[in-house]
Amino acid sequence: MFSSWLSRLCRGLSTPTGRVTHLIQGSLSRRLMLSSQRRIPELSSFVARTNTCGELRSSHLGQEVTLCGWIQYRRQNIFLVLRDFHGLVQVVIPQDESAASVKKILCEAPVESVVQVSGTVISRPPGQENPKMPTGEIEIKVKSAQLLNTCKKLPFEIKDFVKKTEALRLQYRYLDLRSFQMQYNLRLRSRMVMKMREYLCNLHGFVDIETPTLFKRTPGGAKEYVIPSREPGKFYCLPQSPQQFKQLLMVGGLDRYFQVARCYRDEGSRPDRQPEFTQIVDISDVFRNTKVGFLQDALSKPQGTVKAICISEGAKYLKRKDIESLRKLAADHFNQEVLPVFPKANRNWNSPVAKSIMEEQRSELIRLMEIQEDGVVLLTAGEHRKACSVLGKLRLECADLLEARGLVLRDPALFSFLWVVDFPLFLPKEENPGELESAHHPFTAPHPSDIHLLHTEPKQVRSQHYDLVLNGNEIGGGSIRIHDAELQRYILATLLKEDVKLLSHLLQALDFGAPPHGGIALGLDRLICLVTGAPSIRDVIAFPKSFRGHDLMSNAPDSLPPEELKPYHIQVSWPADSEAEKSSLNQPYHPES
Repeated sequence: MFSSWLSRLCRGLSTPTGRVTHLIQGSLSRRLMLSSQRRIPELSSFVARTNTCGELRSSHLGQEVTLCGWIQYRRQNIFLVLRDFHGLVQVVIPQDESAASVKKILCEAPVESVVQVSGTVISRPPGQENPKMPTGEIEIKVKSAQLLNTCKKLPFEIKDFVKKTEALRLQYRYLDLRSFQMQYNLRLRSRMVMKMREYLCNLHGFVDIETPTLFKRTPGGAKEYVIPSREPGKFYCLPQSPQQFKQLLMVGGLDRYFQVARCYRDEGSRPDRQPEFTQIVDISDVFRNTKVGFLQDALSKPQGTVKAICISEGAKYLKRKDIESLRKLAADHFNQEVLPVFPKANRNWNSPVAKSIMEEQRSELIRLMEIQEDGVVLLTAGEHRKACSVLGKLRLECADLLEARGLVLRDPALFSFLWVVDFPLFLPKEENPGELESAHHPFTAPHPSDIHLLHTEPKQVRSQHYDLVLNGNEIGGGSIRIHDAELQRYILATLLKEDVKLLSHLLQALDFGAPPHGGIALGLDRLICLVTGAPSIRDVIAFPKSFRGHDLMSNAPDSLPPEELKPYHIQVSWPADSEAEKSSLNQPYHPES
């Protein structure tokens, strides 16, 4: 079977000459012939178990087996359930005097201790079968047991229904990984990545290529992690994406390339970067003559707008604390004020400002937004992008809250995809609206129909940028890239005011016959999060960082003593409140005796 698969694979490979193909096949054939003459044992000599806990069935009755696993729980010192990551199996603790030592081990070992048991697969007594367990028809009659490692008192129970704070889960991640849900998420992730590789490589001829982790600073885009080098004043940066390498591989003729790439962005404390494409209604015209101060202020500024979303039945299902938590989320993560308005509901939650709006614009608001009984309006004002982003996030939060109250709004089995196109190529800089920044990244090609506007009205130029949205969440984005060196140089230097020397290698490559090219990057973590229904991408990553980018398990990032920083020509400027920490780092290390 393997040789036939290998021959099919070799036939599918594109190689420069027939001789190279012959040599490759010949070499592989000789290796296969030599390896087939060696006897390969079924089990490694280091493996103690004969079977896994989840695989035993009635067909194994009478077999002598050795199992290893964690003690899931114990019942009346008569039974215990042994767990590994293939499943559960019930073990009968021997009660006769001759097996007292075995009983002592199995009865005294704490839950989550690791044990090895040997015994016979037997049927459960009639009426004691457990149809909910795949191994529920059998149990193990133990003859010998060994305690491989004991378990201290756990910081939390290894059970999915036991509530744990996320900080505690991250601090003891190696324990959290034992839970069924984390096991399911990570194993599904592994299968999905394998399917992706099989699809791209085997069916469509893509090449899986790893690109470097240490790179240089890239203008525009997200904040980058900076890595010192031993050369004074010179630093690496961790790539926020392999964007430039993608283009260089296209120039190099590897036109169907992919990789599962690590992307590093120093944005732990920033809100989710995904743009939200929502049913937002622009109600700016309704409030042109309003007396409400913060609305007047917003509309007087460039790009200022008033936007709102209506939460159907929100007044019926949302509690006052829910509304306050939504307002807090908007303030903490977007620095945006959000005003809840209850145009029809019989509620006294309306603030004085909301009451003023109700008196002035109630009927127009109801007409424009088609507000029904028990509808709640969430209203915000400010710069267009920020207003859209905060309301998009609140819409998803409201959906979660309403579904928690019993409403069925989204079919978890339904996957709805959407392409978003015709993005602007440039946006005004938030800190300086008179200057431009790339809406996507500086290598995105302008729309062919708008190239003539680059020199006169660059803000009106559309880009060849596209985003893929699944169930309201951005899961991927990409673009057609600029392949003309002069156009790339003009956009970088003239429009974006960037130092082109930082990208001299890319501009040089574009001058050597770069073909038109494009690509897309899927957010693997977010995609798997949606497929598994996990509440956070941290639930589909084995060892994630906290919201602020910290590893709570290892306490990274951590301080380094001055002597370790010296080779990198770095000296730390300590804040005043860190003097005690600085002092402790300068003390000589005395190991405990």
